[in-house]
Amino acid sequence: MSTVATTDPATTPVEAFAQLEQNGVELMPLRKAGLARFSESGYPTVRDEDWRFTNVKPVAELPFHLVLVPLGQAIGQEQLTSKTFDQLDADRLVFVDGHFNADLSQIGNQPSGVTVTHLASSLAGLEREVGSLSGGDDNPFVALNDAFFTDGALIQIGDGQRLAKPVHLLFVTTAGEDGEAAHIRNWIDAGANAHGTIIESHLSLGKAATVTNVVTESRIGDGANIEHIKFQDLSKRAFHLASLHSELGRDARYVFHSVALGARLSRNNLRLRLAQPGIECVLNGLYMLRGQQLADHHMIVEHAAPRCDSHEYFNGILDDQSRGVFHGRILVQPGAQKTDAKQTNKNLLLCDDATANTKPQLEIYADDVKCTHGATIGAMDDDSIFYLRTRGLDAPTARRMLMHGFAGEIIERIRHDAVREELDALVWDRLEAEHQLH
Repeated sequence: MSTVATTDPATTPVEAFAQLEQNGVELMPLRKAGLARFSESGYPTVRDEDWRFTNVKPVAELPFHLVLVPLGQAIGQEQLTSKTFDQLDADRLVFVDGHFNADLSQIGNQPSGVTVTHLASSLAGLEREVGSLSGGDDNPFVALNDAFFTDGALIQIGDGQRLAKPVHLLFVTTAGEDGEAAHIRNWIDAGANAHGTIIESHLSLGKAATVTNVVTESRIGDGANIEHIKFQDLSKRAFHLASLHSELGRDARYVFHSVALGARLSRNNLRLRLAQPGIECVLNGLYMLRGQQLADHHMIVEHAAPRCDSHEYFNGILDDQSRGVFHGRILVQPGAQKTDAKQTNKNLLLCDDATANTKPQLEIYADDVKCTHGATIGAMDDDSIFYLRTRGLDAPTARRMLMHGFAGEIIERIRHDAVREELDALVWDRLEAEHQLH
């Protein structure tokens, strides 16, 4: 792995782009358009309605340090041992500082019609695909990603094909210097009646204030069945900005899970379009925060066809001065009759200084639908604690059991047995390790 210097940390995005151009990167029309959009908008501020609870000023104040090559010393397999999912029976694509690492990756034989590789190896054939689903998003971080993405995962599952194993996408930041940024682009294309499980992990090996900016585009074909599990456990000084844009085909089933435990600030923008009848979509998320952490989930599910179901479940456990933000919008277009949509956000505040901002929202332009939404913000239930104490448990253990059950509402929806069991054990271990429960 190279250790040469990247761009000057003090450069602007425009100056950094000039250096990127000199490297002869592909998809220059997309990149130039992204830079133009970002130059016009700049970073979002709290004056923007979609960002009023999430202040990204600390990101904007970091030096713009474009990572053209992996940083730091070469990473060995031993540094990934004991990380989450390291024992999972899966094909593994490892990216270090936004760059594919073949030595650390393990890709087995997949069926004919299935491709599991890194995006940079096949960009020449994807000019019309990359950016086709995210192009209408005015998020400045999507524009930045268009301009500066280095690599990411490419997963293509042909019609009627199934992934031989789950695919684990492991994104590691060496995090040696403030302002280092990994711009990652993933493209997932599941054909008609395709099946598969995709696990996405984001981890830090250093403690610097780095930025991970991820855009994932997924096209899920007719009758396909895909489960996508995202686990984010970056260092407490890191910033994580991510966008998912997905278009679903007739009778497709798509389940997306988000487990956010790390980062000083994390933001997940989820944009799903249910464009054909019979789709079932589940968005399922858990965030457990302490200190000054902030986790924001901002989603729009557009029902553009009849007889589609979408269910959103997000639970947050917040301690210290942490903040959870949830903005969920279900948009039911005219003609999307027989829509069944549910949206729920629950927040458990462990102390008076923790904060939750929640805004579930329904926008309905059809008359034969079943749509519900709700949100709760509250402290630990004293009656439940008392009940457990009458059964012989001390107060801290009773509190941890209640929190574990609260988190378990989300974890139990993960269909892949090994992933569900590992995340359930990890959540319990994190709760056991907390010594300052109030």
